[in-house]
Amino acid sequence: MATKKTAITKEKIVSMYMNYILENGEKPKSVYLFAKSNGFTETDFYAFFGTIESVEKEIFKTFLEMTIELLHKDNNYSDYDMKTKMLSFYFTFFELLSANRSYVSMILKEHDNQLKNLMQLSSLRTAFKKYVGEIITDEYRIKQEKFQDFQKKAIQESAWIQLLLTLKFWLDDDSPSFEKTDIYIEKSVKLSFELMNIAPIDSLIDFGKFIFKEKIQNK
Repeated sequence: MATKKTAITKEKIVSMYMNYILENGEKPKSVYLFAKSNGFTETDFYAFFGTIESVEKEIFKTFLEMTIELLHKDNNYSDYDMKTKMLSFYFTFFELLSANRSYVSMILKEHDNQLKNLMQLSSLRTAFKKYVGEIITDEYRIKQEKFQDFQKKAIQESAWIQLLLTLKFWLDDDSPSFEKTDIYIEKSVKLSFELMNIAPIDSLIDFGKFIFKEKIQNK
């Protein structure tokens, strides 16, 4: 009796790809060789991914999706303020990265050109910015609606830069259990939210509107 072929899924391809990198110390030379070494066909691969590079991008996006899934398992998460949600995200996300540090470190240090390494994070960037946009609360939202979209984009971009800086710190961290990264996260997130205090911005906008109105009326 023929053995039933195990169904190939996106998750299985991702898992096999990470194992391939760790076991061989390099990327597969082609989709054909990668598929053959894992007992499936190129057709199976292309049903989920167009290129080897798209698998790498999916892996980092998957780390984020797993992080958010874990966060929502906490019944108290929805009641957290934005700062606490961000801290929870960071600690959970880097815990997942630490569990896969050998792969993450190898893949993000592959090229001397850092821009090439960052290309693998494009899907993570999109998903992370979407997450940040979803947790922005009224406490950090400018009252003037016409400025809110600009503010949202600014917060998303600055949060992404902060995540990249934290990732760089974590990659260089050689402390036990990466305890220095935990301290870095606490201090950097605290600082970012102190800088994000929008009360002065609202006051500045109100003042600007007053000056504009006065100048128009005095003409």
